[in-house]
Amino acid sequence: MLYRIAADSLVLLHLCFILFVLFGGLLALKWRPVIWMHLPAAAWGVAVELFHLPCPLTRWENLFRHLAGQNGYDGGFIEHYVLALIYPAGLTPHIQLGLGALVLLINLAVYGWIIRQWKRRGAV
Repeated sequence: MLYRIAADSLVLLHLCFILFVLFGGLLALKWRPVIWMHLPAAAWGVAVELFHLPCPLTRWENLFRHLAGQNGYDGGFIEHYVLALIYPAGLTPHIQLGLGALVLLINLAVYGWIIRQWKRRGAV
């Protein structure tokens, strides 16, 4: 049971990390130090999508599921709703390139806006 809880917790952490990669730059509008956590996370998110790198969280999720005696991601709320967001059906390398570009564009836009705001305030 503990391994299943660990696997489910990692799925939620994975989703939170993905959301932080996509939208964490917006937190920097309010809290500037977030930039130093978000920039490496965003770079990792872009690299994973563009270069098809394996995510270590996925490896740990699968290990915990195996240790819990599970074969896959079937059953339960988390598996049914959250995993479909992280691992959508039909995900191809071409779609991953588009997702990587989307992450990059969102973050370039956010950080461009932040830099303009800082320049207006004379903070840069």
